[in-house]
Amino acid sequence: MKKLLIMLVALLLLATGCSSEENSGSQEKEALKKVSLVLDWTPNTNHTGIYAAQEKGYFEEEGLDVEILMPGEAGADQLVASGKADFGIGAQEALTEARVQDIPIVSIAAIIQHNTSGFASPKEKGITSPKDFEGKTYGGWGAPVEKAVIDSLMKQENADVEKVNIVNMGDTDFFTAVERDIDFAWIYYGWTGVEAELRGKELNMQYLTDYSKKLDYYTPVLTTSEQKIADDPETVEAFVAAVSKGYQFAAEQPDKAADILIDAVPDLDAELVKASQQWLSPKYQDDAPRWGEQQQQVWENYADWMYDNGLLDHELEAEKAFTNKFLPDGGEENNE
Repeated sequence: MKKLLIMLVALLLLATGCSSEENSGSQEKEALKKVSLVLDWTPNTNHTGIYAAQEKGYFEEEGLDVEILMPGEAGADQLVASGKADFGIGAQEALTEARVQDIPIVSIAAIIQHNTSGFASPKEKGITSPKDFEGKTYGGWGAPVEKAVIDSLMKQENADVEKVNIVNMGDTDFFTAVERDIDFAWIYYGWTGVEAELRGKELNMQYLTDYSKKLDYYTPVLTTSEQKIADDPETVEAFVAAVSKGYQFAAEQPDKAADILIDAVPDLDAELVKASQQWLSPKYQDDAPRWGEQQQQVWENYADWMYDNGLLDHELEAEKAFTNKFLPDGGEENNE
């Protein structure tokens, strides 16, 4: 009888302890500040640092409970600027247009240090330089900036953009489009280019950065609103700190980071994610002194290019479009 009583007491204490731990864990979860992040597109290796920060507990360490959202029809920039989302993934080209239109959105970190995009075409199309765009069909998404970029590259070789057939291919897959009626398209090599390698399809690439320093802009970037910065700078700092750790992890351990993204988004092609991550991881920080660093000159260069090409109504106040002050390791104000 005495042994039975001891056992019952022990079981009761164990149950009480477990219940206490569960309540404690629940309270800790409730204590975390809920914030939202809207992606710019479907999840890919541009976003790996976000998912790594979530999986590795970096957000929780900073007191945050982060919900990752898809952009939907409204788009990340609009949701962030309107305060319907706390943070977002954007790009310098879109933010430049937004800032000139007095939309209060700010870039708080460069996810990738240099522009990895360019015009891609299957090797058999014979497009080896912008001059070869003449007589070819370009498939895009209908933005004025596309023709301006193509024109700026072609002018360097005395070629005429009016001889390019520019069509809107919408959401058509690059590989489907070039087999059907498209000769070249604007891609990010880190995803579509790597996929071409895996498919055994040779591409010719004209990277934007090979033709103009002004086109070496930040894409993608981490964004928030001016209001969020003014009202809750502590949360912005905590969020950037966690994301920075996530991208540092992805840069240092691409295989493990790829596995995190694959586990979080099982619909992704695992082979593509792993190959893309290997290609992209060294490019997150690249030659910058730290991940996320942005230079005012980069913002001014691209804004000047947009203004000179008639894409902006007036010049950009570059120093207000971005900030480095929330970056870890003694973040400074905007750098020249």
